[in-house]
Amino acid sequence: MTRTTVKIPTPLRGFADGRAEVPVDGETVDAVVRELVQQFPKLQKHLFTPGGELRNFVSVYLNEEDIRHLQRGATPTRDGDVVAIVPAIAGGAGAAASSPPLSRDQLVRYSRHLLLPEVGVAGQKKLLRSKVLVVGAGGLGSPTSLYLAAAGVGEIGLVDFDAVDVSNLQRQVLYTTHDVGRPKLEVARERLEGLNPGVKVNLHPAPLKSANAMEILRPYDVVVDGTDNFPTRYLVNDACVLLGKPNVYGSIYRFEGQASVFDARRGPCYRCLYPEPPPADLVPSCAEAGVFGILPGIVGIMQATETVKLLLDLGEPLIGRLLLFDALAMNFRELKLRKNPDCVLCSPKPTQKGLIDYEQFCGVPAAGSQRSSSGVPEITPEELRDELASADPPMLVDVRDPPEWDIARLPSATLIPRGELPNRVSELTRARQVVVYCRSGQRSSQSTRLLLDLGFQNVRNLKGGLLAWADHIDPSMPKY
Repeated sequence: MTRTTVKIPTPLRGFADGRAEVPVDGETVDAVVRELVQQFPKLQKHLFTPGGELRNFVSVYLNEEDIRHLQRGATPTRDGDVVAIVPAIAGGAGAAASSPPLSRDQLVRYSRHLLLPEVGVAGQKKLLRSKVLVVGAGGLGSPTSLYLAAAGVGEIGLVDFDAVDVSNLQRQVLYTTHDVGRPKLEVARERLEGLNPGVKVNLHPAPLKSANAMEILRPYDVVVDGTDNFPTRYLVNDACVLLGKPNVYGSIYRFEGQASVFDARRGPCYRCLYPEPPPADLVPSCAEAGVFGILPGIVGIMQATETVKLLLDLGEPLIGRLLLFDALAMNFRELKLRKNPDCVLCSPKPTQKGLIDYEQFCGVPAAGSQRSSSGVPEITPEELRDELASADPPMLVDVRDPPEWDIARLPSATLIPRGELPNRVSELTRARQVVVYCRSGQRSSQSTRLLLDLGFQNVRNLKGGLLAWADHIDPSMPKY
């Protein structure tokens, strides 16, 4: 007999003893579904008409294919197949809940939660007692904190030290045009308290560092990683492991996102997946590579969902699973994660017992750091301005990508994207002074080092890149 796994959707689990999945024997999809009803008779009226036909508002999938496009109920099954029942659901209202010991405003505000047996009055009261820390109030932190506030999480802590910039508005939905120039945390608290006055918003307006991380994270039940740099990401992970707290992870890059829950008490930590960070020059930031504006909304909502599930001990959290999302293909993939028995932090015999210098560990400055990582000859915007006006101006090499070139550039510069530079060094004259630049000075610093290693001597990096040029020389130049 063929053994399959039937996935039970949330609306029907109450009629299947709360089960999320059930192993069922059957040679065809129809046989599998009918055997399921034999095991759980209360499902009968929800899946079949009085005449015994599958209801029109219930779709059935074999693995990832709708059986209506296969052989319908006669579609054969094989060992290991997954049959998913997908009923139509709506966001409509139900009957009024009985009066629990909540305020009148809370009864109305959270009524849609109270109608869910999996949440109910007890669950909502638990949310109201919960504390969640969101590290980063940017692309991921914006949707996450909004939905946590709307859900009624009692205390939300926000860690950030930045001000609102026009370039944030493409994806950071906490902010508006009128907020440009204001501290993000100040605006975020106004927005969250405006959405739900019953939520307490705690502000931590400083970069997260090894010196303050344990103190900041300790009071919270769950930590949400909304960071955009590796030093802070490893710091968040390590502090969560040492404090025994779940870390709801999310990351975004261009059109792709990742989400997981790292909880060393029940599964792997972030270091089990990535024992060490990549070299700084291999993974550009969103400011350099770009990001699809809607993507952080999708990933951030996943993080909010996982956070509420953890607080309510509801469903199956993403512990031991990495969810990959491709926005261009509108495709989700899931990978299994396993605990690394040799993890330096969460293994039975850890070699790291506390927090470390994460800037040094990652080889790049953490957010908010003023440390220079260039180590190569540099020229200031003022010095470059004077040299360009001289009788023997230097050659300008722009190592950004073509889309950035279309936004802003220096006059007379030559575009040679960083990835093409090794194959195009013949275009440079060794006897002439060369100045390399990019948006912020980081990629051009790495490119300058490459040229120095290839034997170029008269090459310098524009300190601070085009951002510094716009600040000190040409305020009309667009900053992005």
